[in-house]
Amino acid sequence: MTDDGGRELAGAQRARWESAYTAHPGMYGEEPSAPARYAAGVFRAAGARSVLELGAGHGRDALYFAREGFSVRALDVSAVGLGQLRAAARRQGVAGRVTAVTHDVREPLPLPDAAVDAAYAHMLLCMALSTAEIHALVGEVRRVLRPGGVFVYTVRHTGDAHHGTGVPHSDGIFEHGGFAVHFFDRALVDALAADGWRLVKVHPFEEGELPRRLWRVTQVAEPVTREPTARRLVMP
Repeated sequence: MTDDGGRELAGAQRARWESAYTAHPGMYGEEPSAPARYAAGVFRAAGARSVLELGAGHGRDALYFAREGFSVRALDVSAVGLGQLRAAARRQGVAGRVTAVTHDVREPLPLPDAAVDAAYAHMLLCMALSTAEIHALVGEVRRVLRPGGVFVYTVRHTGDAHHGTGVPHSDGIFEHGGFAVHFFDRALVDALAADGWRLVKVHPFEEGELPRRLWRVTQVAEPVTREPTARRLVMP
């Protein structure tokens, strides 16, 4: 994917998500996803108190983490979605445990080194991000996690029925219904865990209509031997 093509696609996807949340408030419902339920148990077992969620949307999983007693920092590119998250947090009485920040993950994460105990991303990594941007983002997650911190993420993979169909955008990205997806192969999962991580488990599961075929990946931040360096990517 060229830089110009990536910027154009990123802008279109940002507008698409804003439109979707505006037209369908709380579009994914209030119940947490199955990966979030799993992640909460893993985070608790690891002694985590703070959770960073990437791509929190309108907040069904972020709010679940807050109800479970975690302090949550929720990031998303959609200001509309995060507005719905904040309103729901007030209704549910957990506003004091949720910080919602509008942020594009192509930029460095707005946190200092080793600032959080756990990180979570449900299908954020398989959005319209290039392979280079995905690697840079996972490097940022490693930077802001404390040593021993757990990262749980989910991605649609190349065994999914939509892989290779729809509108192609190169670099493994295909668009369906206006939404672009970067389909992961196992080599990419392994490569993302190669530097500063211990890969714990890659669990296949299905979700929603079609059904979507995904991997739930669990990896742990290893102690670093050198100072992490924040990346510098230009936001489109």
